[in-house]
Amino acid sequence: MTFKSLLATTVGKSAQFILKNFFKGGSSYPGTLALRLEPNILDTLARDYEVIVVTGTNGKTLTTALIVNILKQEFEQVLTNPTGANMIQGIVSTFLSAKTKKGQKKFAVLEIDEASLAKVTEYIQPKLFVFTNIFRDQMDRYGEIYTTYDYILKGAEKSPEGVILANGDSPLFHSVETKNPRKYYGFDHKDEGVLLAHYNTEGILCPKCQGILHYHMITYANLGNYFCPNCDFARPTLDYKLTELLEMTNTSAKFVIDKEQYGIEVGGMYNIYNALAAASVAEYYGVSAEKIRKGLGYDEKVFGRQETFEIDGKHCTLVLVKNPVGTNQVIDMIGLTPNPFTLVSLLNANYADGIDTSWIWDANYELFASMDIKKVIAGGVRHEEMERRLRVAGLPKEKLVEVDETFERLKKEIQTAPTDSVYILATYTAVLNLRKDLATNGYIKNGY
Repeated sequence: MTFKSLLATTVGKSAQFILKNFFKGGSSYPGTLALRLEPNILDTLARDYEVIVVTGTNGKTLTTALIVNILKQEFEQVLTNPTGANMIQGIVSTFLSAKTKKGQKKFAVLEIDEASLAKVTEYIQPKLFVFTNIFRDQMDRYGEIYTTYDYILKGAEKSPEGVILANGDSPLFHSVETKNPRKYYGFDHKDEGVLLAHYNTEGILCPKCQGILHYHMITYANLGNYFCPNCDFARPTLDYKLTELLEMTNTSAKFVIDKEQYGIEVGGMYNIYNALAAASVAEYYGVSAEKIRKGLGYDEKVFGRQETFEIDGKHCTLVLVKNPVGTNQVIDMIGLTPNPFTLVSLLNANYADGIDTSWIWDANYELFASMDIKKVIAGGVRHEEMERRLRVAGLPKEKLVEVDETFERLKKEIQTAPTDSVYILATYTAVLNLRKDLATNGYIKNGY
């Protein structure tokens, strides 16, 4: 380790200690300090790690957490970035926090922002890249889905020996040849004949002939068993398969992957994909089915991903939303709820959320109009726009309450909600702000 690296590491670790013990936060700032002192610090910190990278539009955080849970059943040293700090400064902070033992295999399972991947792989050489999906998200940052895919491919090709483990149900991930070897996971649980995706679905043009892709099975959006009727483009052979979907509720699911039955304690089709990706990683590393089962069944809710807490007797479920496809999956999951509930929708438009909020008009909030919702609370920095969207979606005006971004007003409306169950949908910085307020007021332990 050079003097610059040693200085950067010492300063970064000191900042981390002070922030954690005296200010209860600052997940990325230590990494920012270390990078200023030594721009190449990541190369030193990540040495000797088996690095697994998880990237894509939706599902990065939960997929990463599930992989970590499983690998910890087999390996003692598994490092990760659990707070969602997935840009380069957050990755540096993650390695600064490591406490390692000599002589043991060390894993680093890292959630990495799509646009940041190429910056991170300048310094580290991942052995495995997990691609979850790519949907339209934060157009001001990423552009169209093809631009986003180009970002992550350029990041992966800097470590050309690293294997890409991609969602085989996404046509985009099979659209071009790659320098990296590839494996695929996906759903193979039924054949529905010949289908077409919804007319408002992106990413359904054949990359070879530009025809409209057809499907033998669709899970959601453009994901499924696709083929082109005009040429030979089709879904690749799957290396890891979900062959049975046994049960799916708003809070859990049971399914079969490669002849083994597993379950997860979160609801929704999109989370089954996350579990499938994690199980595929585990199989790739030779982890037994028993340990995969134990890792997937670990019932600890992840930051803003169906995270639950109580506010004065009201059972609240917090879910991050950030783009149309992801929001639609959350709405479908909530639609499985058997009892009446209160809906809270918090919309911010900061840089980390994406400053363009027009995406809410492409999400299918209209589905809420047919659900048993007793009260609707629209909040966040852009509360007026959120209230308008929900009203246009057909939710009765007499059920709608608009609040500003202050926690006290939101808390009061939740306390007086006519149902015990409350779903809170929030964009990224709204999740961060809410969790800080919840921690400050004693409703949760860690507010990051």
